[in-house]
Amino acid sequence: MNATVTAGERGRSASAADDVRAVLLAGGEGRRMGRLVSGRPKPLIPFGGTSRLIDFSLDNARRSGFSEVLLLSQYEEQHLMDDLHRVWNSSQGFRVHFGPYDDAYRRLPAGALPERLPERSGPRERGTADALIHKAAHVFGGPPSEILILHADHVYHFDYQDMVREHRRSRAALTLAYQRIQRRYVHLFGMVEFDARGNLTNFVEKPAEPTSDLVSAAFCVFDTACLQRYLEQLDGTDWQHDISRDVIPAMLAGGERIRGHLVRGHWEDIGTVDRYLRAQLALLADTPPLPLGHMPLTIRPDVPRRFTRTAANIRASIVPSDVRNAGVVERCVVFPGVRIGQEAMVHDSVLLPGAEVPAGARISASIVMENGSVQPAEPDRPADAVRARIAQEEERAR
Repeated sequence: MNATVTAGERGRSASAADDVRAVLLAGGEGRRMGRLVSGRPKPLIPFGGTSRLIDFSLDNARRSGFSEVLLLSQYEEQHLMDDLHRVWNSSQGFRVHFGPYDDAYRRLPAGALPERLPERSGPRERGTADALIHKAAHVFGGPPSEILILHADHVYHFDYQDMVREHRRSRAALTLAYQRIQRRYVHLFGMVEFDARGNLTNFVEKPAEPTSDLVSAAFCVFDTACLQRYLEQLDGTDWQHDISRDVIPAMLAGGERIRGHLVRGHWEDIGTVDRYLRAQLALLADTPPLPLGHMPLTIRPDVPRRFTRTAANIRASIVPSDVRNAGVVERCVVFPGVRIGQEAMVHDSVLLPGAEVPAGARISASIVMENGSVQPAEPDRPADAVRARIAQEEERAR
């Protein structure tokens, strides 16, 4: 990994992470990601030439002083856990905990993986809140004083320490991350409103008529006892089994104190192929929203990467040192092991690890898969969510 935690950083973060359980929600099927989820769970989709989607939240947690993150998964669980065990559990000081399956990994010798996992018990989760209920012994056991909720498809560079400290100082039931964007794009996100004292007064998922220019960034810190109480109240009722659509509105209606934490840096929720492509092409700007050095290095960490402005038929692209290019590459994110054939031209695209582009090919605005197949990125409908992110960056720059 390219990000390290110094002894001083560990000392500063110890009190903030102490007694907090970091829970990473990774149960989504990712159907809107098309062929990108063929043969792999959504959290393991490569991103930025360096990482997988799930690595951003894990790297943030590690740098924030957490020694462990609890994974709540559902689809292709063993594939996901085997991969995370190899990448994240091989070094001391940080690991991913696999809940009911963790013993199957802990008892193995270093580098080994279980042949098969215990049979999954209980019904499938129907939403993010279900995941907390079905694995309550691992989420709430201890018990921790707070629960930090993270997501497996968010791309950002963030230190959770200040957010946790603010949560504790305010004695809030919940502190949620939020950002300010142009109001015309708020309908694509969860809208939030606060009073003059900074307390949440309104939370609406994808509002038809926005009344605020603030949106939820989805990661948040709950008081453990309060979260448990509302999950118990909602379980068995006619609800959507979701944190954003059920738990937070119920807490708000119940008069709980809910605070906000402003996220000033870049944050991206990757939900469609179009947003996946555009979010990576944004990394090629003169001033990228997420610098290359801020991205976790988990895919072939032995291969150096750099942003190349102009050199040997490569222009304005992130490229690894092992790329073999006999064509022209412009405004692309290129992963290790890529081969580009004679007189091929690739523009505004992402080339996944080991992808081969045949001689003479013409590829634009697409993802070149590991097996060489090409997936064009159709614009999102009815609205292009990436425009909201561009507007968001412009708003911050003012």
